[in-house]
Amino acid sequence: MARMTEEQPARWTQATVYPDMWADPDDDPRNRGGASPDGELATLADFLTDYRRTLLMKCEGLDPEQLARRSVPPSTMSLLGLLRHLAEVERDWRNWITDADPLPRLYGPKDTDFHGAVAEQAVVDGAYADLEREQAATDASLAAYENLGERVGKDGIAIRELLVHRVEEYARHCGHADLLRECVDGRVGQ
Repeated sequence: MARMTEEQPARWTQATVYPDMWADPDDDPRNRGGASPDGELATLADFLTDYRRTLLMKCEGLDPEQLARRSVPPSTMSLLGLLRHLAEVERDWRNWITDADPLPRLYGPKDTDFHGAVAEQAVVDGAYADLEREQAATDASLAAYENLGERVGKDGIAIRELLVHRVEEYARHCGHADLLRECVDGRVGQ
C-alpha cells in the first residue's frame, strides 16, 4: 500500500496508510485485534468503549479555544459542549434506573452544558473530569443488573434499552465530533 505524502492537504489525517482513517490500525487504541466479544452485554460494552474512545480522540491535541469553537450559528455545539453534554447525559441515565429523586444537573438548566462550554482551561479540565466520573458511576450502577430484560425505574425501562441508547447517544455525537473537528483544523477520519 502506498503511503500518503508528507504534505498536509486542506483535509488531513495522521494516518499514513489509509487516507480515510484517523489513525493507522497499528496505532489505533480501538483496534484490539482478535475475535469480537461473546454475548450481548459484552458486545454492547465493546461498542460503547469504542465510541467513548473515538470522542476523546476527536478532542485530542486541541487547546481550550479550539475545543470551545462553535459549529455553525445559531448552533451552540462544540467539542467541549459535547464532552459536557455527555457527562450530563451519563448522570441522567442513572435517574432512569431508580425510583428515587433525580440527581441534580451538573451544569444547571437545560442547554447550559453547551452554553457554558467556554474557552477556559478550568472548564476543559472540569469537563473531562466530569465525563470520566459520570461514566464510571453509570457503569457501576448498571453493573448491578445481569438480566438485560429487567425493567427498572419509574418508567420501567429495560436495561437492554438503556444500554443500546447509550451506544446510540455516543455514536450520534461522534458523528457531530467528526464534523466539528474537521471545522477546527481539517483533520478527518473514522
